[in-house]
Amino acid sequence: MQKKNQSTKVSLYNRCLNGIERVGNGLPHPVALFAIFALAIVVISAVCAALGVSATGNLVSNGELKETTVTAVSLLTKEGLAYMFTSAVNNFTTYAPLGMVLVAMLGVGVAEQSGMINSLLKNVVRVTPKQMLTPVIVFLGIMSNVASDAGYVILIPLGAMMFRACGRHPIAGLAAAFAGVSGGFSANLVVGTLDPLLAGISEAAAVMVDSAYKVQVMGNYFFMCASTVLLTILGTIITDKVVEPRLGTYSGELEGEEDESLITVTSTEKKGLRNAGIAALVFVALIVAACVPADSFFRNAEGQLLGNTPLVNSIVVLIALLFFIPGVAYGLSVGTFKDNKDVCNAMSKAMSSMGSFLALAFVSAQFIKYFEYTKLGTIIALSGAAFLKSINIGLIPLAVIFVIFSAFMNLFMGSASAKWNILAPVFVPMFMLMGYSPELCQLIYRIGDSCTNIITPMMTYYAVIIIFAQRYDKQAGIGTITATMLPYSVCFLICWTIFMIIWLATGLPIGIATSLFYPTV
Repeated sequence: MQKKNQSTKVSLYNRCLNGIERVGNGLPHPVALFAIFALAIVVISAVCAALGVSATGNLVSNGELKETTVTAVSLLTKEGLAYMFTSAVNNFTTYAPLGMVLVAMLGVGVAEQSGMINSLLKNVVRVTPKQMLTPVIVFLGIMSNVASDAGYVILIPLGAMMFRACGRHPIAGLAAAFAGVSGGFSANLVVGTLDPLLAGISEAAAVMVDSAYKVQVMGNYFFMCASTVLLTILGTIITDKVVEPRLGTYSGELEGEEDESLITVTSTEKKGLRNAGIAALVFVALIVAACVPADSFFRNAEGQLLGNTPLVNSIVVLIALLFFIPGVAYGLSVGTFKDNKDVCNAMSKAMSSMGSFLALAFVSAQFIKYFEYTKLGTIIALSGAAFLKSINIGLIPLAVIFVIFSAFMNLFMGSASAKWNILAPVFVPMFMLMGYSPELCQLIYRIGDSCTNIITPMMTYYAVIIIFAQRYDKQAGIGTITATMLPYSVCFLICWTIFMIIWLATGLPIGIATSLFYPTV
């Protein structure tokens, strides 16, 4: 009887997710859908502007805190119409994923066309226990945020390829990597680009209470290290026990793929991998050597290598080269590349496969920029923040509400720094006046900001993920991604919040030279 009840629950759960997928995939093509979204913003902005919809709150601008009233801006005005026409090209060319994806694909494409990635994956499958594949992918996804957004364009497609090479469903591999890269975006074992960015905003907000307060860049370090372990475990369980069983057995084929073993590594391939490995080690050694001098061009003015530095800002190019150089070495070793013409043709072929992404990127960029121009996202965030500020409750309830509120805001504003610019001036001073540190407020925000990244189309790379999924399932759309990622989002949000509550209740330090309390004790 108990087994029957459990079976009924699982069946009901799968029907719900299948229903979400059917509804989502029943929507128009992603390109048409984002175009509809953009047109909807145009109409909504006009209505809101006519009604005088606005919100008032403290915003940080150029390091200064100012009370600002934000009013909805209509796109159906002379200025708005002019903006839509004159900014269309710039919106597209400045679309954050565009350059990163294309540059990364130049390197990855050469490595793939040479056959190196296929051989490497077969070798990984051969030496890695299958039970360890999922946690490795999730963990690498979480760690990839040290390189900012590079994980989106590198690790997520590789996750799908590795699962497929193991005879598992590639969409499950994509989901595992996506959950780590985006759902665990704030967690890491090392300091990434997000830490100094958010710390700077927090400090700018803290000056209204204490002009001498300095927010520690590593103020969330201990908690985020522990969160890395937690999210790796959760991501592994959800992938293996929920997502992959629902997807079932993969039977699709890639266009043009030969029907050969995905496990056997030939002697020629081993030679190619050995030469590719030597090329990669030489390249890494040169980069490390370039980083050593105190005046290295990879260091910033303060001599730092991590944070907002040339090294971190060059990470996409470095990763592209890390694929390109070994890929060329492999291709020359096994004979897939004869000369420079073959290498250039491989680069061209990699770019030719990005047509769908370019079409989707254009309309997605317009939608996001329209949302920004009309101030609708800012108004939603300011109004919600004002409501939460009016609630006078204890730390734990406030923290839980703030996590949920941040997660909800993330559905409308994808940028972590943009939302924190709006929310920090409200919540950082409020937490300080209640006797809690700005670093604690920042930590709570980061939990909510990460968990819903994987289910919102407002996330900048959402369109990219759809294109990656369509390589294995041509019918994949927003519904497929949302239904697949929803279990991760819900699990991360609930378990990470509970983990935070336990951490706060035990009074453990959340970071280096940081206390839960203000003033620092």
